[in-house]
Amino acid sequence: MDVIQALHTPRTKPPVAFKDLAHRALRRDEFWRRIPAFRNTDARTFHSHVFQMRHSITSVGKLRAAIGDLVSDGFYREVVAGLQHAPMSVRISPYILSLINWDDPYCDPIRKQFLSLRCEQKIDHPELHLDSLNELGDAPVAGLTHRYPDRVLFLVLDTCPVYCRFCTRSYAVGLDTEDVEKVNLRVNRARWDDAIGYIQSRIEVEDVVVSGGDVYQLKADQLEELGNRLLDIDHIRRFRFATKGPAVMPQKLIADDAWVDALTRVVDRGRAMHKDVVLHTHFNHPAEITDITQDGLNRLLSRGIAIRNQAVLQRGVNDDTETMMLLVKRLSYLNVQPYYVFFHDLVRGVEDLRTTLDDGLALEKAIRGTTSGFNMPTFIVDTLGGGGKRDAHSYEYYNRETGIAVYISPVVKPDAFFLYFDPLWRLSRDVQARWQDEVERNKMKAEAIEAAGR
Repeated sequence: MDVIQALHTPRTKPPVAFKDLAHRALRRDEFWRRIPAFRNTDARTFHSHVFQMRHSITSVGKLRAAIGDLVSDGFYREVVAGLQHAPMSVRISPYILSLINWDDPYCDPIRKQFLSLRCEQKIDHPELHLDSLNELGDAPVAGLTHRYPDRVLFLVLDTCPVYCRFCTRSYAVGLDTEDVEKVNLRVNRARWDDAIGYIQSRIEVEDVVVSGGDVYQLKADQLEELGNRLLDIDHIRRFRFATKGPAVMPQKLIADDAWVDALTRVVDRGRAMHKDVVLHTHFNHPAEITDITQDGLNRLLSRGIAIRNQAVLQRGVNDDTETMMLLVKRLSYLNVQPYYVFFHDLVRGVEDLRTTLDDGLALEKAIRGTTSGFNMPTFIVDTLGGGGKRDAHSYEYYNRETGIAVYISPVVKPDAFFLYFDPLWRLSRDVQARWQDEVERNKMKAEAIEAAGR
């Protein structure tokens, strides 16, 4: 066969393997009936957002009442001990509780995100601070962070439909714990007025992230009022409502007509004004996505509401190639853009969930090409101390022995260096010992910054 003939010979790809279509296989069973407390709950009742809110698990006692002897007494003791060293209180929706594999709860990736076990906890990194991203330090008024010149982060409330144990805003979100007395960011008219007044006064601001807490917790009229007030500011061109709700309580998107209608009116008004209003959500594992998720998201998509996802890279949850590829493909299948994967922030009590920078860089390399380029997430380091988001690959220096990565942030603070640290337990014993010595610790950081500046 000559070259010309070879170029025109049809080449048929082999039949697709079932595993290559696994992202389309969404759960459609009555999975909640395995939980003793929900065994006799019909689908219509279970998929009411009111049921989900009223039956959320908010204590170890309620957890035991719900799942009973699906786990051992030892597991409950681990939860109790884990909560004594956790910055977040417990709040888990029945939906999420039912998706956990209680046959193997120690290894389950969903459980790992919401229930802390003492046996898993590692020593916190000595560079950890409660507000590790310095959001309070960059707040000109309460609940508003102005770090980048053209955008602000507006924390409109401090509650969520569930509480993630790895929450970056454990300094404010949820109830006080034994370890943390929270900053008060409750819904407050005067505080909202101050924040919106500041945004109005800063004509360079074009972009607002409306977060918290979680906007899922806003009443429909509050959501609409807030959206319209932002749209009324001439120099605001776009904003995003941030919510983990679709991942942990998708029933609200189906059953809460008032809330969905309010969101739709804000999006439609924004479009008519040539402004962009979208929804940002937070799925970390493909098992969080079921047929109910698809139904809820389809309702938003049918109304022209764009949805993007921001995941967090977590050890034992989504730090392997197969899981991350499946998450990206499944989100893409539902027309949710897998926008970012964040490296885990330094948060108290969750060192067991953090990966090294190298782990994430290798994972991004492995999944590149999984699907269309616009649906490939960028892996992001949110640098400590307020340097902002940096592409993980863009470090100026990375010492794999000491676990120190150095970044610069030319737009935010051009003359400063910002650091990110690998988890201590992934380093050698000698280096771990150096980190516990303040003099050695400062020496390692200084050496890294010097090397970055060469």
